Amino acid sequence: FQPYLIEMTSKRKQPDLDSEDGEQSTNAKIAKIMIELSNYEKNKNRNLFKFKAYRKAADLIKTHPTPIKSGKQAKEMNGIGDKIAKKIDEILTTGSLKKLCEVKQDDEANSINELTKISGVGPALAKKLVSEGIKSVEELKKHPGKLNHQQKIGLKYFEDLELRIPRAEMLQLEELVLSEAKKIDPDLIATACGSFRRGASSSGDIDFLLTHQTFTEETRAREAKSKDKKKGNHLDQLITRLKNCGFITDVISHGQLKFMGICKLDSSQHHRRIDFQLIPFEQYYCGLIHFTGSDLFNIYLRGEAHKQGFILNEYSLRPLGSTGVPGEPLPVTSEEDVFDYLGIEYKGPTERSH
Repeated sequence: FQPYLIEMTSKRKQPDLDSEDGEQSTNAKIAKIMIELSNYEKNKNRNLFKFKAYRKAADLIKTHPTPIKSGKQAKEMNGIGDKIAKKIDEILTTGSLKKLCEVKQDDEANSINELTKISGVGPALAKKLVSEGIKSVEELKKHPGKLNHQQKIGLKYFEDLELRIPRAEMLQLEELVLSEAKKIDPDLIATACGSFRRGASSSGDIDFLLTHQTFTEETRAREAKSKDKKKGNHLDQLITRLKNCGFITDVISHGQLKFMGICKLDSSQHHRRIDFQLIPFEQYYCGLIHFTGSDLFNIYLRGEAHKQGFILNEYSLRPLGSTGVPGEPLPVTSEEDVFDYLGIEYKGPTERSH
């Protein structure tokens, strides 16, 4: 969930860059090319600096409120330099990019890119598989023994997990999970985060944050040391219910506070990725802001916090002392509290994509 973090174990679907009328906008086209270049640098060249630069440019351009008309205009956004600006000019002038055409002619890079679309398959493993002659998802299906548990599940549901989830289905997924959560405890708090909470028309997967007023950091530490695991915490109880009703079909991983798996609605023909994270109540609303995103909004908000003499992360908001050492976490019982402490206007989830 960290901004621009290379995720080697859990794949997140790329944003849907098409406009609502089905035609790509100029900004969406440029952003899509930047994402393709970022994938090339990550997967083939392992160049993290260029990966981050292209990905940040894609995010900035995708969320820019007006069409980009020139590289010079793009450079006005903090994070886009001369080299990317020149590429933007080339795209606007010719409708394509020579470098991307060259990338698409690189067979090894294309094979690595295809294999890294599988959940759990990172660039290193993909490169190793290609060197062994396995150059496509279909070829990999003949060699499942080369994969671990998570990767096998990613391969098993590859076609389904490549699909975006329409908002209508996301609402059904949310409704089912919230209904089961309330059966455990009416006071159990569960929130679907990510692009869905920001109002996106489609999502790559669904992520839930869970908490309860009785689940504090002290409770978490005590449960971690306890040998009595029979009853399980709120996360364990919810996962058990969702398995028993047939909603969760496969488990990728299940720890004390985190769950990663596959789910499927009876009304849908497709399997979907689903994650849960249980967070102590005093950390919940800072976590909610963080996991709602967007990455760019989180960077902005953390920057504002620093200007005001605070440090903000997914766990807490803390004042910075004169020596630069963070103090004790401030009490936060809502997202609005964070904005109030920083003295800035509250922005709801649907206002956080820019």
